[in-house]
Amino acid sequence: MEIKEIEIQTDDLKGTEIFYTNVLGFELIKKARNTISFLAGNSILTFLKSSNLNPNYHFAFNIPKNKLNEATTWLNSKVKLLLNNENEIITDFEDWNATAVYFYDNNNNIIEFITRFDLTSETEKKFDTSSILSISEIGIVANDPMKLASQLMDKNHLNYFEKGKQSENFISLGDDNGLVIIVKNDRKWYPTEKNAEQHFAKVKIFSNGIDSEIVV
Repeated sequence: MEIKEIEIQTDDLKGTEIFYTNVLGFELIKKARNTISFLAGNSILTFLKSSNLNPNYHFAFNIPKNKLNEATTWLNSKVKLLLNNENEIITDFEDWNATAVYFYDNNNNIIEFITRFDLTSETEKKFDTSSILSISEIGIVANDPMKLASQLMDKNHLNYFEKGKQSENFISLGDDNGLVIIVKNDRKWYPTEKNAEQHFAKVKIFSNGIDSEIVV
């Protein structure tokens, strides 16, 4: 599955522009009164203006599998990296054959840079934001994750992630290229104590040869 674009909300459109362009160095590709979009590899990250909602999300970016250490050093000069339960910056997901680091953006969204070793994605290029391959994951929050997952699989031509362990509280749909992560309302977003909250999101995907949209 490919995530072509995610549209999420922010109360602070100007602060978001400053963070993603000046701090992280994303390429700004579209700007209007109530929306702003950045290039993220083969994906687009779009923020829509909201008012007094304080929305926050979890999403991830795939980066080349030989660049996590370099990316961690690069990020550490720009943001405060989050520690996991073992008081470490880098998390090893053995079941997913992946490693990741986490940080907050200006909206308190939990952002993840993840390397997936089953993807062919090595590069010798020095790491910067242009090294991002795509949006890798978007978290969606639901009162009944199982029910929503069933609906999305039927409507959007999705399958359970073959490496994921599905439960009533956490479900992953897609593959290493792109995942929709569905969690139960108030479940903690790893690696923080922040509760998952339901907020508007639109996800444009390409799965099993078909373009479709997920709107929640």
